[in-house]
This record gives sequence, structure tokens and C-alpha cells, in this order.
Amino acid sequence: MQESELSGTRVDTVAAEPAAPERPRVQPATDARRAARARVRRRRGLVLSLQLLIAVIFLGGWQIGSDTGRLDPFFFSRPSDVAVRSYHWITSGYIVDDLAVTLQEAFYALVIGSLAGVVVGFALGRIRLLAEVFDPYIKMLNALPRVVLAPIFLLWFGLGISSKVAFGITLVFFIVFFSTFEGVRNVDRVLVDNARMLGGKKHHVLRHVLIPSAATWIFSSLHVSVGFAIVGAVVGEYLGASQGVGYIIAQSEGTFDTTGVFAGMIILTVVVLVIDLIVNRIERRLLRWRPDQQLN
Repeated sequence: MQESELSGTRVDTVAAEPAAPERPRVQPATDARRAARARVRRRRGLVLSLQLLIAVIFLGGWQIGSDTGRLDPFFFSRPSDVAVRSYHWITSGYIVDDLAVTLQEAFYALVIGSLAGVVVGFALGRIRLLAEVFDPYIKMLNALPRVVLAPIFLLWFGLGISSKVAFGITLVFFIVFFSTFEGVRNVDRVLVDNARMLGGKKHHVLRHVLIPSAATWIFSSLHVSVGFAIVGAVVGEYLGASQGVGYIIAQSEGTFDTTGVFAGMIILTVVVLVIDLIVNRIERRLLRWRPDQQLN
């Protein structure tokens, strides 16, 4: 209470407390990330739906064309017959042993070819002199038609697994090599210089800078190499073997069994897709440090 001296009246005044500053309302980063992930899931659902739609249209058109006579079933078979044959081969175990042989050959070719491609790619990517010396030889070997090498490998290594593995290595090696080479050559020089300024030795730079930077390139090449490794095994078996999916396809083709040919191809396709999913899982786990570009 205070009394005004001018008017002689008493005026009640209350001391006003200072108002607390309002906190800025900022949306948490987690909400934005959650919304981005929701958009990614919706997009994946849309992509999957479109992929299934294309498959249904293609298979449905194939089935209708065969049933109506527009496509000769003797040459093109039917999707229903191919599905029944594939199911019978798998459930009866007819193709299991041959599929295991093909996967074994492809696995050896993938591992050996990938390791050789990574080692040679790192060596030539880091040592410019070696890259300049071996450049014409790498180009010459890469220009060789692979199919021509398959009969030569059959003469050298026989009809066993070795010839198929050797042929698969020639397909896988150059894919992984060129990806690794480019990955090492395109490493950010600022990162390398910073690592050296902080006292990093050559093996530190290799482990903490070069390998992580080239890992993305290497895994990108592995997605392609998986299919080429299986192609190498199947082509080798097709040209000369006593086991394997390629051998079954060759036998079916020799008896004009187009259903068996398509069944073998479909089984291999499904196997490649499964292996590619496994590679994707491994890539995501090993490259967790990489920013998720899909959320941008």
C-alpha cells in the first residue's frame, strides 16, 4: 500500500514479479527421425507393391498366353507348370544335392575372388607405381571373354569343382577389384592428412580411414558379385559337369524339357535373392557408422 502525495488518495499497488522467460518450443530430433522412418517404410511398401504388381502382370500374361495358344507351351512352358516342377524338385530332394554343389562352387569363387580383388585393389590404389605398371595387364585380362576361358579351365582342372571355381573367380575378381581400387583412390585427402597430423601411422590410416571409406564400394560390388559367382558355377556346369544345377539345366535342355530349364532358373533366382538379402544385413551391421541416406 502506498499513498499518493499529489492526490491525497491511497492507491493500492502490488509489486509485479518478473515473468519467467518462455522456453522455445523445439521439436525433438527423435520426432523428426521417427517421421522420416515412417516415410521410408511407406515408400518401401509402395515399391514392394509395385514390384509384386509387375510380377503378377508378367506371370499372368505368360500363363494366359500359354493357355490361349498365343505362346507355344512346348517352347515357353507355363508358370503353373514351372512352379509345380520347382516345388516337386525341392520337396522330393531331387535338386538339393545339385544345388548344394552349385552353392559350394559359387561360395569358393566369391570368397577367393573377393579377397583377391580387395587385396590387389588396395595395393594398386595405394601404390601409384604398381598401378601404372599393371594397368595394361589388368585391362587386357579384363577384356578377355570369360566364356572362352571356361573350356580352357575344363581342360586344365577337369570336370570337378576346381574348374567352376576358377571360372567364377575370373568373374568376381574384376568387379571387386575395380570397386576397391576406385574406393581407395577416392578417399578424402583431408581425412588422411588429419589422421597423419594426429600421429597416425600407416596401419592406423589403413584401418580407420581407408578401409571404412572403401567398405561402401566393396559391399556395392559384392551385391553384383554374388550373382556373377553363381553364373560362373552354372556356366561351368553347363559346359561340362556331372553334378550341379547347370548340369540339370543342360540335361533338361537336351530332352527339350523347357519346364525343367525354367524351374532350374527360377530356383537359382530365388537363391540369389536370399543371398543378396543376407549381404544387405551384413552391410547394414558393419556400416552402422554410415549416415542413413534414406532418411534425408
